[in-house]
Amino acid sequence: MTNLTEIRKENELIDLFCNLAEIPSPSLKEQNVSAYIMDFCKKYEINCQFDDYENIYINIPATDSSKQSLLLSAHMDVIGDDSPVKVYLGEDGLIHAEGRTLGADDKAGVANALYFAKYLVESNVKHGGLEIVFTRDEESGMSGIHNFDFSLIKSKYVLVLDSDSLGQFMTSGASYTIVTIDIHTFKGGHSGIDIGDPDRENAAKLVADLVSILPQGVYQCDENQNVIASCNIGGISAGNVNVTNVINTHARVTYSIRSSSRECEESIKDMMKFQVEDLNEEYAGIAEASIVFEEHLPPFEKNWDNYIPEMFDVIAKSLGVKAEIGSFHAGAETHIYANNVNSNGEKFIPFLVGLANVHNMHSADEDLDYKSMITGQELLRKFFEEFNK
Repeated sequence: MTNLTEIRKENELIDLFCNLAEIPSPSLKEQNVSAYIMDFCKKYEINCQFDDYENIYINIPATDSSKQSLLLSAHMDVIGDDSPVKVYLGEDGLIHAEGRTLGADDKAGVANALYFAKYLVESNVKHGGLEIVFTRDEESGMSGIHNFDFSLIKSKYVLVLDSDSLGQFMTSGASYTIVTIDIHTFKGGHSGIDIGDPDRENAAKLVADLVSILPQGVYQCDENQNVIASCNIGGISAGNVNVTNVINTHARVTYSIRSSSRECEESIKDMMKFQVEDLNEEYAGIAEASIVFEEHLPPFEKNWDNYIPEMFDVIAKSLGVKAEIGSFHAGAETHIYANNVNSNGEKFIPFLVGLANVHNMHSADEDLDYKSMITGQELLRKFFEEFNK
C-alpha cells in the first residue's frame, strides 16, 4: 500500500491538509494555524489579512469585472485539545490521527479553499473575484463569524465548506431556540393536611399536565412537506423524588425548537404560548406560568433561486459524484451568513457544501478519505469556472 509520505509528495492538496491537521487548533487557540495560513498566503502572493477578531479574510481581485465574485468560508478551530497531532494512513486507506481527533472538521474545508486560492492566483482563469473567510471558534460558540465585519465582503453567494460528505449541497438548515417554562403556585403546604384545599395546586402536577399537551417530536409545517421542524423536551424539574409530603410550588420544563423556516418556528411558539396562557386562565389566582424563548441560532432559510444548486448538481454528475441537495436539521455558519448582508446591502445566499468524505467527526475515530478530497477540489474548480461563464 502507498504510504502517506508518498501521497503527500505526489499531491500538494493532501500535503497541505496534513500540514494544517498537524497544527492543534482548539477553539480560541487558533493562532498557530492562522500563522501558517498567513505564511502560505505571503509565499504565494495571496492578498490576506486579519480582522479585529483574528479571523482571516482573503481577497483575490476580479480579472473580469462583468462577473460576480464568490465567497468560500471555513473554520480554523477543531474539537480537541492542544496536544500533538500525528497523522497516518490507516489500513483502510483513510487518513487518521493517533489517539485523538483528526480535525478534518474543518481543516478539510480550509485546505480546499486555501489550495484553490493558490491555483486561482497562478491560473489565467477569467473570474469576478474570489473571497475567502477563515473563522475562529465555530465549534464552541461561533464567536468568530458573529464578530466578522460583513461590510468587507462583496460576494452574494457563499459556499460554506463544512459538510462531511462529498457532494452535499445544503440549501437550508434548522434554527436552535431554547424554551423555558416556569410554573409557580401561590400556596404550598403539607400533602396530608392541605391536600383537599381547592386553592392549592401542586406545580409538579401542573407541569406534567402541560407537558402532555405541548408539541413533541417532528412537526410538519406545510402541506407540501417542504419544511420539517422539531420540538424536543429537554428536562423537567419539580419537587424532590425523595420527599412526597410537600405540595410543590415551583416547576420548570425546557424545550428546544428547530426549524429551517422562521414562519414555521413562530407557529410552534404560538402553540406553546397558547397552552401556557390557557393554563394561566384555568388556574387564575392559584398558579401562574411563564414562557421564555431564547434564540441561539437563527434559521437558515432556503432561497428559492435554484440556479446555483442545479449548476452544482450537473457538475457533480459530470465527475461521477452524486449530489445531495436538501436541508439539514442542525446548525452551521450558513445560518449567520443567511441573516446578514454584504457590502452592497444584498442578503447573502449561502450553501453548506461537502468537498470530502469525513467520518466519525469530533471523535478519536475521525478520518478523512483523501481521494474524495482530491475529487472535491476538482469539483470546486469546475463549479467556479461554470459560475464565471
